[in-house]
Amino acid sequence: MTKQTLSFQAEVAQLLNLVTHSLYSNKEIFLREFISNASDACDKLRFEAINDSGLYETDPELKVKVTFDKDAKTLTITDNGIGMSAQEAIDHLGTIAKSGTKDFVSKLSGDQKADSQLIGQFGVGFYSGFIVADKITVDSRRAGMKTTEGVRWTSGGAGDFEVETIDLAERGTSVTLHLRDDALDYASAWKLKSIIGKYSDHISLPILMEKEEWKDGELINASDEAGGRQPGGMVKTGEWEAANKGNAIWARAKKDITPEQYDEFYKQLSHDFQPPLAHTHNRVEGSTEYTQLLFIPGKAPQDLYNREKSAGVKLYVKRVFIMDDAEALLPTYLRFVKGVVDSADLPLNVSRELLQESRDVKAIREGCTKRVLGMLEDLAKHDKLPEASADGVTDVLSAEDKAEAEANVGKYSKFYAEFGAVLKEGLGEDYANKDRLAKLLRFASSTTDTVTVSLADYKARMKEGQEAIYYITADSAMAAKNSPQLEVFKKKGIEVLLMTDRVDEWALNYLQDFDGAPMQSVAKGAVDLGSLQDETEKKAAEEAAETFKPLLAKLKEALKDKATDVRVTTRLVDSAACLVVQDDGMSTQLARMLKQAGQAAPDVKPVLEVNAEHPLVKKMDGSVHFNDLAHILFDQALLAEGGMPADPAAYVKRVNALLV
Repeated sequence: MTKQTLSFQAEVAQLLNLVTHSLYSNKEIFLREFISNASDACDKLRFEAINDSGLYETDPELKVKVTFDKDAKTLTITDNGIGMSAQEAIDHLGTIAKSGTKDFVSKLSGDQKADSQLIGQFGVGFYSGFIVADKITVDSRRAGMKTTEGVRWTSGGAGDFEVETIDLAERGTSVTLHLRDDALDYASAWKLKSIIGKYSDHISLPILMEKEEWKDGELINASDEAGGRQPGGMVKTGEWEAANKGNAIWARAKKDITPEQYDEFYKQLSHDFQPPLAHTHNRVEGSTEYTQLLFIPGKAPQDLYNREKSAGVKLYVKRVFIMDDAEALLPTYLRFVKGVVDSADLPLNVSRELLQESRDVKAIREGCTKRVLGMLEDLAKHDKLPEASADGVTDVLSAEDKAEAEANVGKYSKFYAEFGAVLKEGLGEDYANKDRLAKLLRFASSTTDTVTVSLADYKARMKEGQEAIYYITADSAMAAKNSPQLEVFKKKGIEVLLMTDRVDEWALNYLQDFDGAPMQSVAKGAVDLGSLQDETEKKAAEEAAETFKPLLAKLKEALKDKATDVRVTTRLVDSAACLVVQDDGMSTQLARMLKQAGQAAPDVKPVLEVNAEHPLVKKMDGSVHFNDLAHILFDQALLAEGGMPADPAAYVKRVNALLV
């Protein structure tokens, strides 16, 4: 290949513009990103070499080297990992190959701190090099390719980059940063070692730097020792030493790891710039031996709702990297969890197919799932402080427990706001843990605007005589709270849970009851409040149904193509009508969602319930506009629950005719 000049992907060009204006609040993070990339490249070579040892060529010892040249103003990070071909260099360094990239640019706010964290979530740490460099040169050759098939990628961080073929004897990648004048302190052994110790100490590969020693300056006058010497300085000895301890953090004892070290490992692992909400670190022994270090992030990734997205857990076998994104280690509904699992039992050549069938993997999966749910239960338990005593001091907890509780206040609410919707998927996926998951769910309700009500909270404050947990599903909190179907519940002071996530209707199919109380949708079946409805109300409803029989028959005939039935209801107070479905029927909201998603859905014909006391319903009988009023009544009920009339133009025409 002769030298080519290519343009960056549009999103990369915009990203580079932001980065070069120092979006990152902490400049030294660039070194963590480059060392992390180098370590990943070595891990990938080790994995591919399981089946092809020739990829090691003549250099089987994997390592990362960090060198600098003060005079040339350069800093170089070199690895002997998998390397890149010319096309891979173009693809990987010229584009952001992640879903939601365009979304990423649209979410940039101009707030430097917030945007730098967003960049981290998208895993584009390579471009952080332009914070300290006005030019980056990447020399690389993929393992197994000819020495004449190396590639050089060069860019000044503007709108384009150059790529050319070069001869490269050694496999792997060498990234050279041409430092800006205001970043020359990174051409210092002391500075680099301190950053490596801070961010990359846990990396199991040796991160090598050339040793330095102090050398006195030359004599000013060689014949006269008293004449003094020129200033001395540090000089490189030609020997190499590791700048990191090279201990995998998960293999170390928990007592030897600080909270800050856990946080830094998580950031390196996830490319997140915020610390995790919680972590669990355990060594499991028994029939299956493995170590788990799992983290719950504080922020949802952009592709969280893509169930095909990569998982966040790396698999190691005896500290040898096997694969990224080992989806078999956790169920899909926990795909937001980041971390590492290191098995002592699995073979080094384990494949994704083998993972699906292995008993050891199933045991690991069950163990990891229980640990994650345990973390969430701990966060939920401490989401609020216990009630304080009269003097304002919480005397229920010891000082140590109180400090821990205070540190965790609000964390579960934060978690649930980010990940609650995907956690609900577990009701249908993980039958064994369904009861634990049900206790972790939180909802808004007709008595609160915040998503803080647990099923246990609701059940504890059910009215005397109330037998069911009532809920309603809707497209939004506003639509749910103002639904006509809630009117009788509001009148009687009965709390109703408001469920507005798209997954709710599906998930609730797998949760028929909670702690002995059945789950009852207020939009399904005839309303039956049992002992909460007095005898006078029941008698009045029965009389109204008898009195309105002729009207109901006429309505049913007029709406035979739209409704399966028309009946009088006691659930309405102010509204004229509402739509419900049979107890075992699909809701109109779920049918709409399926159709919007391009999936097959049955045509749902709901039941129209009318309020016999409403003036509009009373005036219908004998009206010359009966047929139009019947259709308007149905379409208004459909609009009230967030639906759309099948023929909006006909609806408007009928309303206008009556208005005139």
